Amino acid sequence: MSVNKDIKRVTTHVLQAMKEQGEKITMLTAYDFSMAGILDEAGIDILLVGDSASNVMAGHETTLPITLDQMIYHASSVVRAVKRALVVVDLPFGSYQGNSRVALESAIRIMKESGAHAVKLEGGREVEESIRRILSAGVPVMGHLGLTPQSIYKFGTYTVRAKEAEEAKKLTEDAQLLQELGCFAIVLEKIPAKLAKKVAEQLYIPLIGIGAGGAVDGQVLVTHDMLGITKDFQPRFLRRYLDLFDAIKDAAEHYARDVRSGDFPSEKEQY
Repeated sequence: MSVNKDIKRVTTHVLQAMKEQGEKITMLTAYDFSMAGILDEAGIDILLVGDSASNVMAGHETTLPITLDQMIYHASSVVRAVKRALVVVDLPFGSYQGNSRVALESAIRIMKESGAHAVKLEGGREVEESIRRILSAGVPVMGHLGLTPQSIYKFGTYTVRAKEAEEAKKLTEDAQLLQELGCFAIVLEKIPAKLAKKVAEQLYIPLIGIGAGGAVDGQVLVTHDMLGITKDFQPRFLRRYLDLFDAIKDAAEHYARDVRSGDFPSEKEQY
C-alpha cells in the first residue's frame, strides 16, 4: 500500500515511511504564494524555500546576498498557500555558520515568523554545533552535502564534488554524522551517482538528490529551471518539462500587438 496516497499532510515521519517502503520523494523549490499553491495541488511532497531565490527571484549571481528577513518573507508567502506539502526553508549565508547561538535564533525566527515546518543548512562537521542547538529547540533540520552553493568562493567552481577519494570519504562521514545528530533528511548535490548510491544504502534517513543519480530516495529541482523560465542554466542533471520562457514571451508579445492594434479590449471585454 502506498504511504503517499492517503496522506493529508506530509511530515518528517511520512518521509521516513516513504523511504522504508521504497517510495520516491518529490521536492521542488517555491518562493511565492501562487506557484506554491500550484505545486502543492500537484502533490509535490516537499516545497523548499531555497536561497536560490537570490538567483531566480532577485537576479544575484550567487545565493550569498539573500538575507534572513527576505527568506522569511518568501517562506511566509509559500506557507499561506500550502495544505499538504512539508515546507523546508534554507538558512541563508551568515545566519548559522560559526555561531550556534545565532543559528538557533535564525531557525526560531523562520519557524515563528513564517510558519514553516523545517530548516535546511549546508555542511557537515563544521556546522555540527549549530545543528545540535537547532535540534535541541525542537526544530527539524534537513542537511545539505556535496556541492554547497554558499561555499562557492571556497570551491571556486560549481563542478561535481567528491570525485576524489578524500572528499568522498569526508562526505560519507558527514552524512553519517548528520544522521546521528538527528537530521530527518539530507540533500546531496552534484556528486557521482555511485557515491550517492553508497551513502543512500548506508543511511536510514531519506536522501534527496540533485545531480546525484537515481539511487537516492527522492529528487529536487529548482522550479524555474524545470519549467524553462530560466534559459541560460543547462546542467546535465536538469530536465526541462516546459519552455515557459518562450511561451510567456509569446503571450506578452501577442498582448502588446492586440493593445497596439486596438483589438484588445473588444466589445465583449468592456462594461
